[in-house]
Amino acid sequence: MLNTELFLNYLKYEKRYSQNTLTAYENDLDQFVLFGKKLVEDFCVEEVDYHLIRQWIVSLMDNGISAKSVNRKVSALKTFFKFLMREGVIEKNPTDKIAIPKMGKKLPVFVQEKEMNRLLDGRFFTKDFEGKRDKAVVSLFYGTGIRLSELVGIRFSDLNLNEKMVKVNGKRDKQRLVPFPLEISKVLSDYIELRNELFPDSGNFLFLTGNGDPAYNKLIYRIVKRQLSLVTTVDKKSPHILRHSYATHLLNRGADLNAIKELLGHANLAATQIYTHTTFEQLKKVYKQAHPRA
Repeated sequence: MLNTELFLNYLKYEKRYSQNTLTAYENDLDQFVLFGKKLVEDFCVEEVDYHLIRQWIVSLMDNGISAKSVNRKVSALKTFFKFLMREGVIEKNPTDKIAIPKMGKKLPVFVQEKEMNRLLDGRFFTKDFEGKRDKAVVSLFYGTGIRLSELVGIRFSDLNLNEKMVKVNGKRDKQRLVPFPLEISKVLSDYIELRNELFPDSGNFLFLTGNGDPAYNKLIYRIVKRQLSLVTTVDKKSPHILRHSYATHLLNRGADLNAIKELLGHANLAATQIYTHTTFEQLKKVYKQAHPRA
């Protein structure tokens, strides 16, 4: 079988896929190859047909894999075989006849405004380094709607406290400027002052661990989960929930959908429109609770 390293390099350097996507695609391809080797003696990519791919999809669903995950795996396979055609390894794409499973439209989960206000205005954060860092992390997530990887990658050179703007490096290395409220500028200044006092030689990354090393994804995820657990009962408590909350609250307060698209760094408006469904569902809920004839 063709070395998948060539394919992954293509995704990384030409398509500019994120490291998380690269890892997911690599795992998906490994799973498909393992499945193929169990069914086909002398398995090779040139002889893969759509029957084998359909069998793989059925086996995934029989094993309880969600439609969303199956779609992602099939998407990885489609991209892989398109690459093989481009390289002249195969003449026909066996995924052309593959229909992916339908997914129910799942609305984004978000934290209520009053819960976010309670967290950020209350006394949940300590005054030590970890407390000031954690408040800066949650505030910046909720105040900008940036992704986990974007926040972890922020350097001092990306931050402009006077203009209250942060430059973030988004998916496929697309950069954008995102404004944040004055309140967050004060929270960040408070954190940065202590950070520089404790770790003056810690490099250019904005967020650090308690040892002065650059913060990493799992640490930031744990911070957000711990803090949100203090004020909300939503099932999933993650940085992406704060991104959903940011977009939903902006839309609820009359922000233009196209402006939200740019702030979130979405490639097209379709990805942003899911928040209009969230807002509509919220309005229906309020109507049913309040209207005497509902």
